[in-house]
Amino acid sequence: MQKPYQKRRKTKSQPGPANPKLVLFNKPYGVLTQFSSADGEATLKPYIPYNDVYPAGRLDKDSEGLLLLTNDGSLQNKISHPKHKLPKTYWVQVEGVPTESALQQLRDGVELNDGMTLPAEAFVMSEPDNLWPRNPPIRERQSIPDTWLCIVIREGKNRQVRRMTAAVGHPTLRLIRAAIGPWRLAGMQPGQWREVPPVW
Repeated sequence: MQKPYQKRRKTKSQPGPANPKLVLFNKPYGVLTQFSSADGEATLKPYIPYNDVYPAGRLDKDSEGLLLLTNDGSLQNKISHPKHKLPKTYWVQVEGVPTESALQQLRDGVELNDGMTLPAEAFVMSEPDNLWPRNPPIRERQSIPDTWLCIVIREGKNRQVRRMTAAVGHPTLRLIRAAIGPWRLAGMQPGQWREVPPVW
């Protein structure tokens, strides 16, 4: 016997924190995007003076640049959930000199082992102004030139940008996230952070 249609109850959204925070942090190379590590690896703990914020999304240990942290679960979801397709801008130093065809592949979408990537923005750029040296420095080979690209994606597959550039024949040497949506690195050096109004 068919059950009569029942309306689903609307669940009340959780109230936000009384003191919402949004922290912009320039994550150094080699730092995990977490506050503790069983293996003694470098974490966020020495850099971020708050104990009530957590990362909105991730940034690999071997990548650098902008990481957002918040104590507001709703804001965290808006920043990190793939359905919002928030643009993330990366400065990418790759091996070799990509052809226009390789760049167009990045723009159209690249077939990875976990599916096709969404169309991206990709273009050659100059080395970023006032770029800090990486520690340790990248391995340079005199016989192979390198190129800086600006790549903007709107999804977050695991190690996506590195896999995209490798798929078109140009392995990533250095990866810096410069922006997430409206938020920018804006001159912060590695290890520096600043708090901004969490209005979005």
